[in-house]
Amino acid sequence: MPEPSPCPRPPGAPRWVAMVHEAARDSWAPAAQSPYRTPVLYAVGEMTRTVRARGGELTVALWGPEGGDWRLYDVPGEKAPAGRPVARDGKPGPAGPAESRERSETSVPSEPDKLAERMTNRRHQVLTAALSAAGLYDLAPEDGAALRALAGRLDEPTVRRVAHWLAAAAGAGAAG
Repeated sequence: MPEPSPCPRPPGAPRWVAMVHEAARDSWAPAAQSPYRTPVLYAVGEMTRTVRARGGELTVALWGPEGGDWRLYDVPGEKAPAGRPVARDGKPGPAGPAESRERSETSVPSEPDKLAERMTNRRHQVLTAALSAAGLYDLAPEDGAALRALAGRLDEPTVRRVAHWLAAAAGAGAAG
């Protein structure tokens, strides 16, 4: 497999951007972006897991802000060792979790709260869609409370598993 062309800097103001290489066209396209690093890394992990499950390989470049300008980082889990990520220029990347938390608490709005809320909403949508696919459209108020409780307590893989069970049950009901 030939080496991909160098990843160009994303357009616009510096933020966290995951660029994915499209081998067929030898081009790069933004795949995830956020003012925060955590959601972009989460998206990269999910994309990587999906592509590898299908037998493919994913080439990703992670761009982020540093001192008001762009910086290209290695993607954690791909080539970079545990600890601080290392940029292609060999300099250490952003500080570890404790140092980053201290910096982020003083300089930017609370990222984990927004991310946690977004992920809970996503899990709620997955569960609601699975119930609809299973033929349960008219939910009582206590059903809504139960859905919110499940979405708040279950992690993403568990929610997907429950959704799979509901889809399988709906398919078995239609066949029988």
